[in-house]
Amino acid sequence: MFYGLNKFFKNILPKSLFYRALLIVAVPVIVLQLIITIVFFDSLWIKTNKGMTRALVNEISTFVEAYNNKNYDKVEITNLFSIYQDLNIEFIEDDNFNYDYDERWFSPIDRTLRRELKSRFGSKKYWFNTTSYKELIDLRIKYKSGYFKFLVPRDRVTSSSARIFALWITVPALIMVFISLIFLKNQTRPISNLARAAEKFGKGEEVEEYKPSGASEIRQAGYEFDKMRKRIIRHLNQRSEMLSGISHDLRTPLTRMKLQLSFIKDKKISEKLSEDISEMEKMLNEYLQFASSRYNEKTETFDISELLESAVKKYEKKEIITNIPPRIYFDGRKNLIQRCFHNLIDNSIKYSKNIIISLKKVENNIAIIIDDDGPGIPVNERENVLKPFYKINKSRGDSKSSVGLGLSIASDIARSHGGNIKLDTSPKNGLRAEVFLPSWFFFWIIFF
Repeated sequence: MFYGLNKFFKNILPKSLFYRALLIVAVPVIVLQLIITIVFFDSLWIKTNKGMTRALVNEISTFVEAYNNKNYDKVEITNLFSIYQDLNIEFIEDDNFNYDYDERWFSPIDRTLRRELKSRFGSKKYWFNTTSYKELIDLRIKYKSGYFKFLVPRDRVTSSSARIFALWITVPALIMVFISLIFLKNQTRPISNLARAAEKFGKGEEVEEYKPSGASEIRQAGYEFDKMRKRIIRHLNQRSEMLSGISHDLRTPLTRMKLQLSFIKDKKISEKLSEDISEMEKMLNEYLQFASSRYNEKTETFDISELLESAVKKYEKKEIITNIPPRIYFDGRKNLIQRCFHNLIDNSIKYSKNIIISLKKVENNIAIIIDDDGPGIPVNERENVLKPFYKINKSRGDSKSSVGLGLSIASDIARSHGGNIKLDTSPKNGLRAEVFLPSWFFFWIIFF
């Protein structure tokens, strides 16, 4: 039971720190206002209105008694009460006194009037309306063959202090909440800046010099993040420089070996050695491609449909069928996305004959789906092939020149854009490679 309540409150409460902090500030103020308002209305305003209404009903009752007394002049009594008691009185001859009125149960004025008039004159002996006039109350009391019509100023039965009280209690509270909003925004802005910097760095984008700000705890988190960022960048640069240096050092002897092969008279030996040298060069290129898969590239908005179409045209294969809707614009790093497409298509072309490439929206993601009719990848190996330097010698007939980096680089690129790659079985029992990119990276342009 308590777990269910806890989950319910977690679902309805805001997720943002700013709105949670605002809730912490605003809820006590609102609760305090409600308590003060209830106490005020119950102990002061309602009781004051009740006393004023009772005094008015007593005056009306006194007038009726005096009017009923034969010793007093009725016109003079009416004038006296009109002048000194601020009552506009008129007697109307009407045997059919209508005592039905609209009972506005939510109005304190109506409730108090009804209670006092009923206790003084009894039921079906009075009628009133508090809405016919803006500043007056129309009140009627049955008398013999007709009724008295009293037009009473509204301020005779209600106190104007309620409006002043509501104004004084609401306006300062709104001002304080507005000031709290400004201070809370200033306190949560450094956290938002830190989150944005971490998100950009996690996607491999270049982060401008980050300056921690805000409270001491937030500053400390910002300083630690900046240190971590610089250490990771230094490590990545060292890795790229090391692999670049190794590649440069190895290319020189490979070039010399190629030159020496030209002097070998035995063509069979020369061809075999040339093939080995070509495989070594290809492996070096793949190592360098893997090392540079996180190079800093500016994020831009581009047509991902056009990019995918151009990637397909590069292969000039009739076996590739496409289903790509036009004008889908994506915000990311164009060259990296292009490399991701090339690696996946290369992998399908290497092991299959027929390929189907489609682009569509799946829930809140954009999905690029590449299906082939090759041997596929076993279910227990699908996660492993996305790891660097992992190769399998099973159903997809591993190539000698492969070092197991093509799918790893593609997966790394997709993750750097906030997405992922999922491997599954295609409708043709081959491999299905699905590239998912989150919806906040792209937008659709529709022309009517």
